[in-house]
Amino acid sequence: MESIEVRLGYKFRNPLLLAEALTHPSLAYESQKAHFDNQRLEFLGDSVLQLALTEHLFRMFPDFPEGRMTKLRAQLVSRPALAQFAQSLQLGSYILLGKGEEASGGRKRSSTLADAFEALVGAIYLDAGYLVARDLVMTLFEHEIGSISETLEGSNPKGTLQETLQAISAEAPNYRITGESGPDHRKVFHAQVIWGNTILAQGRGKSKKEAEVRAAIEALRKKVWLNAEAS
Repeated sequence: MESIEVRLGYKFRNPLLLAEALTHPSLAYESQKAHFDNQRLEFLGDSVLQLALTEHLFRMFPDFPEGRMTKLRAQLVSRPALAQFAQSLQLGSYILLGKGEEASGGRKRSSTLADAFEALVGAIYLDAGYLVARDLVMTLFEHEIGSISETLEGSNPKGTLQETLQAISAEAPNYRITGESGPDHRKVFHAQVIWGNTILAQGRGKSKKEAEVRAAIEALRKKVWLNAEAS
């Protein structure tokens, strides 16, 4: 089975932090011995997640009021959402559980998966600092953040961008795939949207189409063409 570090795309300098993040409290409870578990790291990871996503939403939607950004953040960090992230990493296969918790289906329980995911984020924060943890969170949440952006921009951001630009000039925007990265099970494609000789924005996604859509969304947010018009 592929290691969780490979799935995360992160190698721990202190393996004990990883072990702690993957240890469910039931293990210590059953053994009746002093043993670390992931509850403290879960507490820390929750705060790191909240800060990273709050910062991103704050910059991404400069005109949104506090209440609207709070709802978007809550959508991203809900227990079901975090459990889904854990499932995509097959995190349940790596959690250390007590026998009773294992027998009762704890390995697939949403609360267990969500808690372990938050604990992993906390462990990475302690292992490498906030910037590394934040960048990893942004990579893992990229699809979900993009989906929110796409919904807010409308169902067809590429069409919206083309209409906006062709109201200025007859020339349509062009999209170019500039590369790909990541392991095979989490391949990420990189795209640019270009108008004339200007690169309007870049985007990344799990498919070439998604990368282009993300680039269009980012272009609509940045509105680089307004600077060209002003000059």
